[in-house]
Amino acid sequence: MQFPKRGGQVENLPHELMPDNILKLGIPAGSLQEATAALFQRAGYNIKFQSRSYYPTIDDPEIECMLIRAQEMARYVEEGVLDAGITGFDWIQETNADVTEICELMFSKVSRNPVRWVLCVPNDSPVKTVKDLQGKRIATEVVGLTTRYLAKHGVTAKVEFSWGATEVKPPKLADAIVEVTETGSSLRANNLRIVEELLQSTTRFIANKAAAADPWKRNKIDNIALMLAGCLNAEGKVGLMMNVRRADLEKVLKQLPALQMPTVSSLSDPDWVDVNTIVDESLVRTIIPALKSAGARGIVEYGINKIID
Repeated sequence: MQFPKRGGQVENLPHELMPDNILKLGIPAGSLQEATAALFQRAGYNIKFQSRSYYPTIDDPEIECMLIRAQEMARYVEEGVLDAGITGFDWIQETNADVTEICELMFSKVSRNPVRWVLCVPNDSPVKTVKDLQGKRIATEVVGLTTRYLAKHGVTAKVEFSWGATEVKPPKLADAIVEVTETGSSLRANNLRIVEELLQSTTRFIANKAAAADPWKRNKIDNIALMLAGCLNAEGKVGLMMNVRRADLEKVLKQLPALQMPTVSSLSDPDWVDVNTIVDESLVRTIIPALKSAGARGIVEYGINKIID
């Protein structure tokens, strides 16, 4: 018999089959939504989004998911509406949320690099430094961050919240903007130049203080973090295994990156060993020919899903 689900919690189950513990997990809606679901899938959690529903399903009856904008995630986690969630370091700072950071997750909607919040002006603006914005108008989505940054530099300006399309506001609607960028392409397309960088931000897995102190919830959160981080650690890596004559082992090992610690195992034939290692995928096209020339045979390249330290 099948029962409908809401989030990760199986609804309408007989009481004796209901999970004793539920972790309320926030999934960032918007630009990080699909990237987050893809990462969870690689970690072994299948999240499915349904049209017009803020409660994605997940194939873990101990987790209940909720879609929340990344901008609001830290506040809801701090207040206990959610036990844990995924958001950017920038939004934790913007909201001054008092949360426990479980781990850093280096992923975003475009790349694995940090995003940057930058102060920008039109290319032909006379503004050279933040000091030149005294008494000027600045549009941004991060009013708190911007106000604190100006205060640190002794600048008083009118900081206005921007509801979107911030890049098009200078020079008519604002003298400057503070905007987030990964590649800078949108800024260049709108004839803007960067004056200063306010903050670099990466994705963080956070929990509220009570959940972090609860043994069951903390264990559940730590296990999720372990699997997510393991997937990110494996990105761009592949495994190589090969058979090597003992007489050629030293030559073969010299072809591998200096920091690698390959596993060398004996085979049924005492004159041969098995060598297993992990390398950057970008190096494979040069390493494999070198390994073969050094005496390696039966070289197999295989994918790596997770690396758990």
